[in-house]
Amino acid sequence: MHIYNSQTRKKEEFKPLHEGKVGIYACGPTVYDYFHIGNARPFITFDVLRRQLEREGYEVTFVQNFTDIDDKMIRRANEEGITVKELGERFIAEYYKDAKALGVRPATVHPKATEHMDQIIALVKKLVDSGHAYAVGGDVYYRVSSFPGYGKLSGQKMEDREMGASERLNVETEKEDPADFALWKAQKPGEPAWESPWGMGRPGWHIECSAMSMEYLGDTFDIHCGGKDLLFPHHENEIAQSEGATGKPYVNYWMHNGFINIDNQKMSKSLGNFFTVRDISKEYDLEAVRMFMLSAHYRSPINFSRDQIAAAHASLTRLYTARDQMKFLLSGAADAPLSAQEEEFLARLAGYEKRFDEAMDDDMNTADAIGAIFELVKDANVTLNNLSSKKAVEAALASLKALTDVLGLLQKDEDGLPADIQAMVDERAQARKDKNWKRSDELRDAIKAAGYILEDTREGQKVRKGV
Repeated sequence: MHIYNSQTRKKEEFKPLHEGKVGIYACGPTVYDYFHIGNARPFITFDVLRRQLEREGYEVTFVQNFTDIDDKMIRRANEEGITVKELGERFIAEYYKDAKALGVRPATVHPKATEHMDQIIALVKKLVDSGHAYAVGGDVYYRVSSFPGYGKLSGQKMEDREMGASERLNVETEKEDPADFALWKAQKPGEPAWESPWGMGRPGWHIECSAMSMEYLGDTFDIHCGGKDLLFPHHENEIAQSEGATGKPYVNYWMHNGFINIDNQKMSKSLGNFFTVRDISKEYDLEAVRMFMLSAHYRSPINFSRDQIAAAHASLTRLYTARDQMKFLLSGAADAPLSAQEEEFLARLAGYEKRFDEAMDDDMNTADAIGAIFELVKDANVTLNNLSSKKAVEAALASLKALTDVLGLLQKDEDGLPADIQAMVDERAQARKDKNWKRSDELRDAIKAAGYILEDTREGQKVRKGV
């Protein structure tokens, strides 16, 4: 596999630190609200990276944190009259609901910042003891000038550095240099706090990720990923504090996904085009949203619009139709030897899988990978019929499932129809046999209203769950 390394700004062959194993850290949500459509892109993108690495035989340790102590969380909890912990637990539960609806698998580990205070404090102390950080009145700051490599990820020089967005509102005069950033913040009235060598306080955002990633993946690990907006200052600061503490390289490969625009405009609350995934789920099927995200290269900017989601929905429907046709053919297929034509078809299936893997190994080119799946489907639609052998249909189904599983698609309705839907289908078959067209139409409409698509074919009725 070759991946684009944000630090070197080029594609590189992926070589894991430990043979057969991969450690990945992905920045997770700050849990003060439902996550938005912009957050969904890295969650989906790096879920697919993990799945492809597993397909290639790697044992993947995938760590995605929850930031559960933060200025925004404190404000929101105070507004609601609840504790920060109660707020965090609520929105962690909501994260899991929306992530599942998007087809995002749970991480190997989902560490919470509040449960890793010992590791965070130990890391800050190490930086203070080594001269990379200094304490002022209960606050602790990272001394950026102590780290010559600062800027190697973002390309920003020290003298050009801008303050991080979270720091702009509160420029502390006690800092030695405006570029220095907070590792530990002294407790303010009404804030949750933890005991530390510098008094009661709480961690800065950047140090949380360094402490948690190294706790589960070691001082140096394979891949760190997240949205492009995190590249600076968050990831730049992670490198400085992690390498300052250990003296070792922090991460071998950095991966960042591109931004999402809404109807060709940058997403922002002021423009009124800021949508949570929960909002979007009320109007769109979230599997179609996943399909939309994967239809473009992860590093490219993408434009979220009704037309784009409709196109993704139509593509997804074609895949479901193909899968259901294969399952239908399998139910009546003969347990016969493969014909010469079917042997050639199986060879082509292997070719489609090879093309899929080549696309995925080329810096996660999901658009070309999806193209390979559609070629497989087109070939199967032409080649397979009522006379096909069971082995040929099973092979087509297995290939389609293997490839769509990597992308997290076609995950619905693997089992049979619910009993009430099956009863209506059976009754409609009898109504058509009796030429009771009025009843037949009523049942068709009822099946459609229940969210199922019914087709009358030469082979009989076909019913599947709508997407």
